[in-house]
Amino acid sequence: MKMNKWNKKLKITFMLYSLMVVLMSLSVNTCYGANDPIVVVNNLSNFIFSLIRAIGMILLGFGVVQVGLSLKSHDPSQRANGFLTLAGGIIITFAKEILNLIVGG
Repeated sequence: MKMNKWNKKLKITFMLYSLMVVLMSLSVNTCYGANDPIVVVNNLSNFIFSLIRAIGMILLGFGVVQVGLSLKSHDPSQRANGFLTLAGGIIITFAKEILNLIVGG
């Protein structure tokens, strides 16, 4: 099956987007030790939540691609899956903020 130019460009753009998200999440946050154990736990928590945010952004981008492809092919089931992936990506991306709202801290 041949892929047309639009699908190739979309696939390359999504792969570059995913690569940038992963590189940014891995290069920004480092976990340093300190004298206070709470600082160490907070640093580790920030590092883990930044990894979760990167995964959420990848899912968010994938959801956008799925919705775009479903609009092109007029496939309702693919559109529903795309919107579910998009919603899941938003929830995962903002997981830390959602947990802070629930806990109140």
